Amino acid sequence: MANHKSAIKRTRQIEKRRLHNRYFAKTARNAVKALRQATDKTEAAALLPKVASMLDKLAKRHIIHKNKASNLKSKLAKHVNKLAA
Repeated sequence: MANHKSAIKRTRQIEKRRLHNRYFAKTARNAVKALRQATDKTEAAALLPKVASMLDKLAKRHIIHKNKASNLKSKLAKHVNKLAA
């Protein structure tokens, strides 16, 4: 365990940030899962911009890698376009 005051504070900050990042990453994963399971094209098309925005924000904050966000957005767009109207 750290002995310096600054190291103890840093440990607190890291733990707080980890939980914060974990919450947003999990929320985005659930949104992606919901979009993948959507069978109605209009519902999925309405959900796509919200999910894409979530992924962009996660990438901007370095919670997920920017290429991972791009790949997910691309695959989700393909999925929505493939759905029958």
